[in-house]
Amino acid sequence: MLSAEERLPDARMYIEFGFYFVVHAPRQSGKTTALLGLARDLTAEGHFLALSISCETAEQFGDDFAGVENVLLSELRQKAERQQLPPELLPPDTWPDTAPGTRLKEGLTAWVSKCPRPLVLFFDEIDSLRGDGLLNVLRQLRAGFTQDRKQFVHSVVLCGLRDVRDYKAASGGDPKRLGTASPFNIKIKSIRIGDFDKVEMRQLFRQHTTETGQEFDDKAIDLAFDYTQGQPWLVNSLAWEIIGEMRVRDTITLDHVETAKERLILARATHLDSLIDKLTDPRVQRVLEPVITGEISALDTSFDDDVSYTRDLGLIAQGKQLRFANPIYQEVIVRVLGQRTESMITAEPSSFRFPDGRIDFPRLLREFTAFWIQHGDVLAARDNYHEAAAQLVLMAYLHRIVNGAGYVDREVGVGRGRIDLLVRQPYEESEGRRAEQREALELKVWADGRPDPLAQGLVQLDGYLDRLGLPTGVLVIFDRRTQAAPIADQTAFHQAHTASGRAVTVLRA
Repeated sequence: MLSAEERLPDARMYIEFGFYFVVHAPRQSGKTTALLGLARDLTAEGHFLALSISCETAEQFGDDFAGVENVLLSELRQKAERQQLPPELLPPDTWPDTAPGTRLKEGLTAWVSKCPRPLVLFFDEIDSLRGDGLLNVLRQLRAGFTQDRKQFVHSVVLCGLRDVRDYKAASGGDPKRLGTASPFNIKIKSIRIGDFDKVEMRQLFRQHTTETGQEFDDKAIDLAFDYTQGQPWLVNSLAWEIIGEMRVRDTITLDHVETAKERLILARATHLDSLIDKLTDPRVQRVLEPVITGEISALDTSFDDDVSYTRDLGLIAQGKQLRFANPIYQEVIVRVLGQRTESMITAEPSSFRFPDGRIDFPRLLREFTAFWIQHGDVLAARDNYHEAAAQLVLMAYLHRIVNGAGYVDREVGVGRGRIDLLVRQPYEESEGRRAEQREALELKVWADGRPDPLAQGLVQLDGYLDRLGLPTGVLVIFDRRTQAAPIADQTAFHQAHTASGRAVTVLRA
């Protein structure tokens, strides 16, 4: 466990000054844990009365603002009573009987007037509220802050998936409903709870070692960080998969982390499924599709808002570069988008392997071309992620054949202009030593208005092979031009050479 103040830097300072502020982060990032911990610490120290409640129970009331404020007041009372606070800290025996739409403000004012400590409230999952219910809560909090500051709640923290600037979407999608540029313009700061950095991950894993004696190999921690990028749910789930589900009792190694990662992806736990539900959202698709293909098309003024929305969901990383938040999310998303293709593949993966476990890679490529000629037109005509359709088909085919015994590593991202794939297949050499077969592919698309990408692809593949230390690879060029020849006529292999002299296989499809 990391302390609440480590997860929420500066929050205590803002509270002591009596500021109202926002905390936001994607789901399963530790928001609720941090808020509960901070509220518990503040109350235990004796100066503040701090409570954290969830607004989710009021979500069903939507535009019924009277229902929303009644639920929130009830939640506050129940939370205070469950903590067995002394009578002077509890809310009034009855909330003031005022007009609907004012009960939250008046109720909190009455509580403040009888409570000897400054009141600090955390409204968790605030963006689960919708429509007039959300607007009314924000307006009452703002009114209490601006109209009678000394008689109202000392500090308010709103916590949700998104920054407060995006609450206009939760109010019904029409910014005009807010009446102002921000529905909570009294806030001093927006704090985003970040993912764990590598130091924090080591700290968490070392706590496990201290308690149990079980060691994590340093390289295993490094790989766990590479796969999760510190996303809190993934960090905990990966560790639990190894310790609890796989029942590893010895030192945790690279192989354990690799296996646990694959098991997590295949299991697709609730957290991962909640991300998958977002893939059909047009705003999310507009951001993720160029991340997958490496090419970004013409943009309009709404693209930056789409990026902010997708980033707040936790699907893409922080920073200027558009990329998936972590390799596990990337793998889950790409596999889900390729599910239809996988369901149509009848070939048995075992038939592509030599007795020692290596993959017959030339045969795999030949079988893919036959599959592409037969099904490519149908699969590439998908309703969503159309620009990435061809690449998704090939990646799904590779996953279907390689999965279970080997791995497919993907390098994607806006501005790359291609997708780089590395197939890794562990096997045993004749002497019984462990070895790994590695096969590299680069995927490019020939689009309308663009030159033949062969020359650029050979340069890019040369650089990729050089980085991997491999002597040869495969360049796949999908011709998606409007006037392209039929798939059956254009799909063919030929050989080419890179500038450094590497002989490579080119597949035009």
